[in-house]
Amino acid sequence: MPGPLDGLRVVEMAGMGPGPFCGMVLADLGADVVCIARPGTTHAATDVTARGKRHVALDLQTAPGVEAALGLIVKADVLIEGYRPGVMERLGLGPTACMKLNPKLVYGRMTGWGQTGPLSAAAGHDINYIAVTGALHAIGRAGDAPPPPLNYVGDYGGGAMLLAVGLLAALHEARRSGQGQVVDAAMTDGAALLSSVFYGMKAAGRWTAQRADNLLDGAAHFYDTYACADGKFVAIGAIEPKFFAQLCELCGLEAEFTQGQMDRSRWPMMKLRLADVFRTRTREEWCALLEGTDACFAPVLDFEEAPQHVHNQARGTFVTVQGVVQPAPAPRFSRTPNAQPEPAAPQAAADALRAWGAAETARAEA
Repeated sequence: MPGPLDGLRVVEMAGMGPGPFCGMVLADLGADVVCIARPGTTHAATDVTARGKRHVALDLQTAPGVEAALGLIVKADVLIEGYRPGVMERLGLGPTACMKLNPKLVYGRMTGWGQTGPLSAAAGHDINYIAVTGALHAIGRAGDAPPPPLNYVGDYGGGAMLLAVGLLAALHEARRSGQGQVVDAAMTDGAALLSSVFYGMKAAGRWTAQRADNLLDGAAHFYDTYACADGKFVAIGAIEPKFFAQLCELCGLEAEFTQGQMDRSRWPMMKLRLADVFRTRTREEWCALLEGTDACFAPVLDFEEAPQHVHNQARGTFVTVQGVVQPAPAPRFSRTPNAQPEPAAPQAAADALRAWGAAETARAEA
């Protein structure tokens, strides 16, 4: 099956991180994504975010290269670019030039700081963008410097995923108005939005600025990770009293231990007690006892172990493409399921233009 975005045409300007990831998500959902890259660019099977796309090499420093890019953009529904503000304009591929030729184009701009603001022209990466939103400060153990939480929060959550939402929202509006628009997706804006619930908790007096002092940041004994006898870890998320009571019962803790679960003065003592309990068995022994119950339990798996987990295997959460194990497309659709991901497909520019009925140059279109 082609997926729910079958028929959607996307031009992706090759880049790093969230732009390619957003393009991959759209391709996974059935969009026809043509990625424009520099001449000489190659994609190994391990370049997971290149999957499902046709890759065209164009020299955008030349007039023929820009003209070929415009030929594709004229036929596209969506454009994704992740350069610093002004770069696309200098190439002759900015929103004004592209939307003059294609008024319905949804022009997605993925940056860290956004298209405007005093930092918009500055370099940065995920860790910088989440730092200025408050998100990074809230992560980590008390007394320690905030650790880099990989680049999930800025690049992929606050960046790529919200760009995808913005693109689809703008496409919906364009069907009604007949006009495209620019989607300015800044990772700073997105990371701040992901923090909405915590800003609400802070306003209600239920969140402090101290790390590991709050309900969901490792202070609570019922929401944390614990080491096992074999040095591996388990994750506990038994917030609700009935789930915490089941956890305690299965762990052999006395009924009195469940009392005062939300008494913050008892949290340090209760955490030490649970830590002692989890150190008495291996991770696999805890899995045999707790997994599948309402104790809100899961083993902490690494990237080698996760694809082998019985639940992930049952759902097909991971697939193998050209020998590379990688996450399968998500979410799932009942009537228009996603196809099996295909590896990156290099293609000549002329063939890509012809496939979209854009063999004539953009200049001729104008």
